[in-house]
Amino acid sequence: MEKIEHTTVATNGINMHVASIGEGPVILFIHGFPELWYSWRHQLLSLSSLGYRCIAPDLRGYGDTDAPASVSEYTGLHLVGDLIGLLDTLGIEQVFLVGHDWGAIIAWHFCLFRPDRIKALVNTSVPFMPRHPLVNPVEGFRALFGDDFYMCRFQEPDEAEKDFAQVDTGSLITRFFTSRNPKPPCIPKHVGFRSLPEPPSLPSWLSKEDVNYYANKFNQKGFTGGLNYYRALNLTWELMAPWTGLQIKVPVLFIIGDLDITYHIPGFKEYIHNGGFKKDVPLLQEVVVLEGVAHFLTQEKPDESDGGVSHMDSDSYENGAVNIGVDMFVWNTSN
Repeated sequence: MEKIEHTTVATNGINMHVASIGEGPVILFIHGFPELWYSWRHQLLSLSSLGYRCIAPDLRGYGDTDAPASVSEYTGLHLVGDLIGLLDTLGIEQVFLVGHDWGAIIAWHFCLFRPDRIKALVNTSVPFMPRHPLVNPVEGFRALFGDDFYMCRFQEPDEAEKDFAQVDTGSLITRFFTSRNPKPPCIPKHVGFRSLPEPPSLPSWLSKEDVNYYANKFNQKGFTGGLNYYRALNLTWELMAPWTGLQIKVPVLFIIGDLDITYHIPGFKEYIHNGGFKKDVPLLQEVVVLEGVAHFLTQEKPDESDGGVSHMDSDSYENGAVNIGVDMFVWNTSN
């Protein structure tokens, strides 16, 4: 970990903290909620050792990156703009892109806005969701799950922050990361997020040091920046009207756990496996479903081996192959 370099880059009106390591073809990693650059620690070390330059920023509102106050500054256009500015500052023309959770959503937007900057995409946990021309995302989820669905609960200013404050930050991070309930989370106000179960002990893939790193950063920065991504969902939907119906036109590998809450949203399995996903993402090359793996798969199953591409097969994925999957896909799409 001490080999990872940390710098601050001015981009798109903010100062962005960036972790990087290695030399060679560039892989840009985009984290989700409630995460940080640190969520890619395994991939940074593993893939840099295989000859890649690995870059993982703290996104706008997170960690050591600036957090603008206005919700209106967290649209998809802002978030992709930050990353374009980062690449321009570093003098990087094209990257292999890897996303998870909100990072996956940003990666899909990146592909729509600037496919010329992407060689290929490895996306995890959140499939491409085409823009519905009539129904905004929040109302769509509200219709499916009601007002208690977590994304709907996040819409009210300060409400989630006050709820989160009722729980020790390290405990809250642990509850988010280790949840294995595949049902979409609905959290009634009178119960709150403290109702999320906390495991009796940490799983092998999440150490106390890991939890403390996240807790310290979120104690310093707070959760508002990350929550603003959800609060800007409808504004992003409004601004993206010109991209309605546009396909994703870059090569894509998609990885998801079979216990992921996203995988169990009504209609999503059918969309992923029955042709809808492939229609919207015509260069989709493979969908990998990891058995017994939940939402935070990039940490739960990064794959400890260095993963030579010549040894890649379907069983490798089942053994926990985010690292090896990225390596194989990047290698295949660059040769």
